[in-house]
Amino acid sequence: MNAETDARALPAGRIRKFPAGGLWAPAPHDFLPPEREARAFWRLRARAAATVLRQMLLHCRFRLILVVVLSAMLWGALFWLALDGFQFIRAGIGHAPTHDQVIRAVFGTFFGALMVMLVFSSGIILYGSLFQSRETAFLLSQPARTQRVFLHKFQEAVLLSSWGFVLLGSPILLAYGIVAEAPWYYFVLLLPFLVAFIYVPAAGGALVCLAIVYWIPAARLKVLLLGVAALLGLAAWTAWQVVAGPEGDLLTPAWFQEMLCRLSFAEGRLLPSWWLSSGLLEATDGDWSQSVLFLALMTSNALMGRHLALTAAGHLYRPAYSALHGQGQRRRRRKPGMPRFDALLLALLAPIPLPMRLLALKDLRVFRRDPVQWSQFLIFFGLLVLYFVNIRRLSYDMYYVGWVNMVSFLNLAVVGLLMSTFTTRFIYPMLSLEARRYWALGLMPISRDAVLWSKFFFALGGTTIPCCALVLLSDTMLGVTLLVILCHQLTCLILCVGLAGIAVGLGARLPNLREHSPSRIAAGFGGTLTLVASTLYILLVVLLTAVPMHFYLATHASRVMETLRGSVGFDIWLLWWLGAGTLGSLALGAAATAIPLAIGIRAFRRLEF
Repeated sequence: MNAETDARALPAGRIRKFPAGGLWAPAPHDFLPPEREARAFWRLRARAAATVLRQMLLHCRFRLILVVVLSAMLWGALFWLALDGFQFIRAGIGHAPTHDQVIRAVFGTFFGALMVMLVFSSGIILYGSLFQSRETAFLLSQPARTQRVFLHKFQEAVLLSSWGFVLLGSPILLAYGIVAEAPWYYFVLLLPFLVAFIYVPAAGGALVCLAIVYWIPAARLKVLLLGVAALLGLAAWTAWQVVAGPEGDLLTPAWFQEMLCRLSFAEGRLLPSWWLSSGLLEATDGDWSQSVLFLALMTSNALMGRHLALTAAGHLYRPAYSALHGQGQRRRRRKPGMPRFDALLLALLAPIPLPMRLLALKDLRVFRRDPVQWSQFLIFFGLLVLYFVNIRRLSYDMYYVGWVNMVSFLNLAVVGLLMSTFTTRFIYPMLSLEARRYWALGLMPISRDAVLWSKFFFALGGTTIPCCALVLLSDTMLGVTLLVILCHQLTCLILCVGLAGIAVGLGARLPNLREHSPSRIAAGFGGTLTLVASTLYILLVVLLTAVPMHFYLATHASRVMETLRGSVGFDIWLLWWLGAGTLGSLALGAAATAIPLAIGIRAFRRLEF
């Protein structure tokens, strides 16, 4: 059949010109009324949520209880820290105007940083859900309005990108309300303020995502990379403006006033973060009318951002979707042979058998071609680099040398936790996704053990290099001794080997062959168990090495302990303790690597596809 006979076969009301992107659009009378269409999508979301909840209660009760308990523990810890911090500020700053200025600066900086992160996170999540999801492809083939499909995914992106903001922001705001003895309507207005605030950066991220894919679909990865670089550059400039100054005057009145002046950039009247902090502070002071006015300002801007995003989606979404999926893969002219970076990687992995090296190289190519994955990792990696570069400017080691050692090990624990999220989010789902395509690997002369070991070496290389580099940068900026640097590098190796073993072993033992999304696989029972096991492993390894090293350095730096150390032989005892802690961490790392891998290899050999 040709185009003319196809047109005659269609009803008259459904003959439509194809838009520029080439995607068919239904006729106006094919749609349900807007109210019924909205109810249908809400019914779809309600049924999907009820199904997920029912399955979790039937099959994943442990995971659900574990997530709730861990989230409650994190919320409680943040609430306690915020409560103690606000009490300290209130007791230390007796001057009321200065106290209010400090609180405004703290709130403005905190919510401003979260606002920027929400723009990027909502844009990245929307890109995956709007242009890469199979559900979206199905919904676009139905007689549904484009704006309704976009709104359906936009609301999901808002929920997924904002739960961390609510988890971090709510304990801080509640703690401040309790310390400031705020009236009851302060706590009532918290939730409306947070919801309205979340919608503003989420709408901005949606507009940026649609614009990039519509106008420059072929160069969207470069634009995303430039955006991440711009974000990191802005964060670097902001951090330098805040901490750059004369060293050695920490917590003095001059330092305090200078720091408040440097944080004044977060109090711009056009920033939604300032609207949020000002509205809540007005409610704390008892001026409920001004607080309601700020809430109305936030709500109106949130609704305007939502309307702008829906209007842009009505004109840009379908053409952008069609252009993105309809464009051909342009073949770049490559020189004969392997690219230099891949050849260098294969040379560095020369001790590993060639099949494992090639599989690890394939995983690296898949990772770097997915902007949703590497952009998240790059943002957190860049923020840690900015923190470590500027940490020396605080100069707290001039007052108490023990802080240097404690902060260095805390930085080591933070880097380890970042690597644990990386292995849980990206390494654990790899075997589940690989098993779905094992029909291709099964035709090759490659054993299942080689597939699993290739994932282990990929995870080991992907975590060891950034982990050791970040910790070395932290130690260099803090100016710790060579003994501490060597201890930290050894701890990094132990952490990375164990984290890779846990993620790969549990990924082979608890695969999810029904799910296509890596994020949903990581959010399942196996991913949750991997994250919990990795966190406990990091805490144990860091404690085994940090506690004896801290006491060893503290006693040698303290003049009071010199006589006691000489009389009772503390040096020998501390050295034995340090050696025992190091051996214990090595044994724990070997067990955390060997046991999960052995379990995973045995399960992967018996796995039926």
